[in-house]
This record gives sequence, C-alpha cells and structure tokens, in this order.
Amino acid sequence: MDLAGMTVVDAHIHQWDPLTTPREFSGLARLFRYVPLPMDIAKRLAPRRDREFVGDPTPFVHPYLPADYREDAGEVPVEAIVHIEVEWNGPGRLAQADETRWVASLPFGVDTPALGAIVGAGDPAAPEFAELLDAHQAASPRFRGIRARVEYHPDPDVRAHCAAPGALTSAAFLNGFSALAERKLSFEAWVYSGQLPEVTALAGRFPDATIVLNHLGTPAGIFGPVGDDTGQNPGQRRELFVRWRDDLTALAAHSNVVAKVSGLMMPILGHPVPPRGRPTPVPVLVERISPLLHHALDVFGAERLLWGSNFPVDKPITSIPNAAAAVATALTEHGADAAALEQVFRTTAQRVYGIDDL
Repeated sequence: MDLAGMTVVDAHIHQWDPLTTPREFSGLARLFRYVPLPMDIAKRLAPRRDREFVGDPTPFVHPYLPADYREDAGEVPVEAIVHIEVEWNGPGRLAQADETRWVASLPFGVDTPALGAIVGAGDPAAPEFAELLDAHQAASPRFRGIRARVEYHPDPDVRAHCAAPGALTSAAFLNGFSALAERKLSFEAWVYSGQLPEVTALAGRFPDATIVLNHLGTPAGIFGPVGDDTGQNPGQRRELFVRWRDDLTALAAHSNVVAKVSGLMMPILGHPVPPRGRPTPVPVLVERISPLLHHALDVFGAERLLWGSNFPVDKPITSIPNAAAAVATALTEHGADAAALEQVFRTTAQRVYGIDDL
C-alpha cells in the first residue's frame, strides 16, 4: 500500500546515545566500543531472555539520533515524530526529566522530521512523581505524558521489568496516577497482553485520563515460540490470540483509550530474525499481523488507532518502509479507506499528542 500523497506522524520512536547519556544499556555499549567483539558472538553469549527480546543487539550499542531515523525512514513521508522514553538511569530523584531536556535539544527539523512530542519516564508509585512531572514540563513544552516500566509476564524467560503482576492496580500507583490526570497528561501503557485487564481497570477508574496502549498489548509468542513456555505450538498461540482478542475488546469499550499500531515487529512476538540487513518482506509481515490489525480496527476504529514504527527496536525484523506498508496493506484489506489511513498514520497522533503546528 502506497502512502504517497499523505504526510505521516510516527507516534513511537526512540532516540538514544548510550555512549554519552546514562542508559541501562550504556555499559554494554561502552564495552563494545573498547572491546570490539563480533556482534554475532556477543548475541550467542547474551542471556536467552535478552536475545529473544532484542533479536539483534546492534542498534542498542550505537547512538540512534535524528539523522539515523531520517535514513531509516527512507521514502516514508514522515513529517513529525513522537519520542518515547528509553531506560534513562541518571542519578537523582528527578533525573528522568533530563531525558526530556536532552531529546528537546536534538536537531529535529533540520533536514529531519520535526519533534512533535516527548513522552518521558516516570513511576506513578514513586513519592516524588508529581514533582517529576513538573520537572518534565519545565524541561520542554513538547512534553505530553509518561511511560512507566510496569511490564510483567508469567513466563520468567520472557524479559520483563516487574517480577509480579498488579503494578497498575497498586494503591501507590493509583494515588500517583491522579497527579498525571490532574495535569491532563497522557499515560503510555506498555504491557504484555496478560495485563490488558489491568489497563482496562485503570481506564475505568480514570475516565478523563488519556491512556495510550503501546504495541497493541504485546502478545509475546503470538508468531512463534519465546521464553520457556510461551507460544510453543499452534494451540498455545491460538489460545493467546483468543484471550488477547477478548481483552482488547473489553479495553476498547473505554473511550479514553487509544491504541498504537506499533511494535508488531518486535522479536519478542516470536518473529524469526532474518539475516542482518535483509528485512522481512511485506507479504510475510501482512500475513502475520493482519488478524491483530483487523480486530484492532474493528473495536477501536481508525479514529482511535495511531501508527508508530518503534524504531530502532523493530529494526532487526523489518525496515520502516516495510513496516508502514504492511500496516497500511493489512488495514486496507479490512476496509480502511484513504481517510481511515490518514487517521491512523497522522490525525489521531496529532490529536492525542497536541501536535497542532504541522
């Protein structure tokens, strides 16, 4: 499907420089800088849960900045991007606001797409959360909300931040979330699919807060085996899809929730990782992702879906042009017309993130 004739807002990308800014993977990046171990050997030495999550560690050991994104976007007519936080771990209670300040300083809009919005990091359960939100807002007028590390998976060999479920429903989290809602800031929910009922409960408790479901809920193992006991056979994958489908339907009943058509090429979904530099062909991607996209379009409608490339995290599986083409093709095959594609690839993101100067 050709996106010519429209401009695009990529609502989910990451910018990082692990060599000069404090990231959870900065130590790994610096190690590769001074000890140039072949990447394929390093991949084999990494823990299985990390290998299956990243697919190929190459993007994580190098800076990824506006010019890198421009090159990866290729012919996709991206006019603006939304940066999503990525593992900033500087010292101090309010250090996560430094990422917002850093992103705002990058050369966006200089022969690169414009910076449309910034989503920073923060933990609503932390006692300083309200103060951190104010620090983010002071750091950039492009700040629009936060994403918290709340992902949990019952398979211990699937990489996750939380060791137990319930992070989104704890008393401390809910108390802090009120500060987000009061400031009319959005919450990016990156969760695994088993946590979708928690997101639904949160949406019901805060009906005036905008909640952005990242990556359609990341049903790990939906395309192939990952972890110790996830997606190991077609029967498991069918059960995973049915539960994801039903839980997504329940979540979509809350009008304050929008869903990102993003991260569908993350390796943790069970995609086979192709040889480096050979992105998965569009027809193969369409066949895999169509059932997910068709259901998302049915329950959310185009006006509550927004596209994001999730680059460079999805880079081991695909390219931005292939990812965009696969999503547009799958949606078109399910009845989306040009106006609906305009919603998914631009208008919804403009509305959700207050991008009104394009």
